[in-house]
Amino acid sequence: MRPMVRPALRRAWRDLRYVQFGVAPAHAVVVGPVDATTGSLLELLDGTRDVPSLREEARRLGVPDDWLERLLNRLARAGLLEDTARGATGRAEGGAAREVVVPDRLRADAGSLSVVHRGPGEPLRRLAARGAMRVQVRGAGRVGAAVAALLSSAGVGRVDVLDGGRVRPWDVAPGGLPPESVGEGRAVAARRLVARAAPGGAGAGAHGPGRDDRAGRSGGGPEPALSLVVVAPRDGLAAYAPDPATADAWVGTGTPHLFAGVLEATGVVGPLVLPGGSACARCVDLGRVDADPAWPRLLAQWRSGRQGGAVPTGDAGLVATVAGLTAAHALAFLDGGAPASVGARWEVASPLLEWRSRRLRPHGECPCGAADQVEVRAGWEADGAERERASGVRGGQDTMAG
Repeated sequence: MRPMVRPALRRAWRDLRYVQFGVAPAHAVVVGPVDATTGSLLELLDGTRDVPSLREEARRLGVPDDWLERLLNRLARAGLLEDTARGATGRAEGGAAREVVVPDRLRADAGSLSVVHRGPGEPLRRLAARGAMRVQVRGAGRVGAAVAALLSSAGVGRVDVLDGGRVRPWDVAPGGLPPESVGEGRAVAARRLVARAAPGGAGAGAHGPGRDDRAGRSGGGPEPALSLVVVAPRDGLAAYAPDPATADAWVGTGTPHLFAGVLEATGVVGPLVLPGGSACARCVDLGRVDADPAWPRLLAQWRSGRQGGAVPTGDAGLVATVAGLTAAHALAFLDGGAPASVGARWEVASPLLEWRSRRLRPHGECPCGAADQVEVRAGWEADGAERERASGVRGGQDTMAG
């Protein structure tokens, strides 16, 4: 083990006894009390020394071995310690273990992961897990293409993009399809974009509907399961009011899916649907009908195709914002988290550009079963709160981390 205090968190002394790691409150940790000798030990935790070497350095400072061990243990409990000798492993073809090497283009992503997931070696393991995942993006318009490129650049091993037709001038956007792709098939252009964005170099992890998938996998093995579907249609109405009939297939297969798009200068991210665990597209549709009996009539007219030739609205800044937040929520989920888009739709509208969250509750009449799970979970949480009040138990906190 070669311990290192996480370099992604900036260090500053609050006073002569307490040191703060991190600037933003969401991830900052305060350690103390720390004397001058312990402060010198902290400077030695730069990942270049193994534990025996640190013991020798500590003895020169007059620090006993047990104090060094306690310091390392406390820093580890506070989530501040990384092990530079511990690499992540993935699985190569045939099941053999392989060491994961972080490309330079992913070093910033690894640093971010080290802030969020603080176990020793955890950032590399998360990157290795991303590399084994398959995500499908449905839509290669301004939002969908940018989302696909962002996911590929963040290390997702395979990003499939599904869309038809040819690239139109208004499909072009910074971070998405380039101007030279106008006139090409959207699927082909999106596949090239994903390949160029991949940190491993052009051609890595890019697939599209027009390609024989066996050409992208050696050995012709089984199709890898989808980790996530991102629904980012060029027509933002299909993201704001998704068709339950289309989404039912993902619910039936248990495939998580995230809706995103821009409609009439309003950006939408969510909901992220966890089948059977959070509100699905049919839940949302049933809830809208309950709130507004005229909703089905309005939606039928909007979907009728009378305005099918209209150019999708949404300025470049809003599109980039929606695409970025969508990719961030997708990555948070792929990394094992539950982002705020689970069971919620986030909306931002010009010109105020204030993000607002709308909670979406599972509907009792929806066959997805999420409403039953919510009731069970609510009952369990209520029971837990009652037990806590009866026992007087509260969460503890390590004395060195605040």
